[in-house]
Amino acid sequence: MVQFNLPDNSKLVEGEYYKSKTDSNNIKNFRVYRWSPDDEKNPRVDTYEVDMDNCGPMVLDAVMKIKSDIDPSLTFRRSCREGICGSCAMNIDGTNTLACTKPIKDCKNDVAIYPLPHMPVIKDLVTNLKNLYKQLTSIKPWLHNNGKQSEDNIENLQSKSDRAKLDGLYECILCACCSTSCPSYWWNSDKYLGPAVLLQSYRWLQDSRDEARSERLKELDDTFKVYRCHTIMNCTQTCPKGLNPAKAISGIKTMIAQNRT
Repeated sequence: MVQFNLPDNSKLVEGEYYKSKTDSNNIKNFRVYRWSPDDEKNPRVDTYEVDMDNCGPMVLDAVMKIKSDIDPSLTFRRSCREGICGSCAMNIDGTNTLACTKPIKDCKNDVAIYPLPHMPVIKDLVTNLKNLYKQLTSIKPWLHNNGKQSEDNIENLQSKSDRAKLDGLYECILCACCSTSCPSYWWNSDKYLGPAVLLQSYRWLQDSRDEARSERLKELDDTFKVYRCHTIMNCTQTCPKGLNPAKAISGIKTMIAQNRT
């Protein structure tokens, strides 16, 4: 069996236990991953008792309550609270999802909250997504055309059927839940673009107004960029928006094959 020897300061340990100061009987425990680059301590899991009689229904509500009422040092991202911005993506009860749309009632026991897996942690629940954004930039996620319509003041029209091809693609909010759930991305994130970026790529490949389809496909025709996908399907199962990145990746493979002929 393979043996892994981890540095002493990388071993997860049990952290502090924060007992509720209220007399409520409606208490829920939240076990939250904590790590700071400002000290040399091991990452730990702190446990917080939260009074559910004075807390909103979503996991993000509880995390915000912990920060405001119990432990102001807790660090996390959040913004819209409506499942639109993707900022509060976390691993909750073993599944990557958005804290703002994850109901606490769906978590039967103690709620385990960790940062997105297999990503560098900046602090606590905040991960470094620079690599993903760099990969997104590489696919040039904007409309490519010759500008003739603009010069002639002609609207760049699209039929209803062509517009319908973008459904299930444009809704992606780049929360990275899918990519960080993908074993192929864990193993080859330096070369494999991953489900999130490939879904974005397919969105532009399917846009009838784009004039760089062949060039885009040639850029993707690479041993690693697309073909590291092994159809594990974690990406589709975990997407909090109900999208299907695996289907988009399959579509890209088909288009690459057709573009070669």
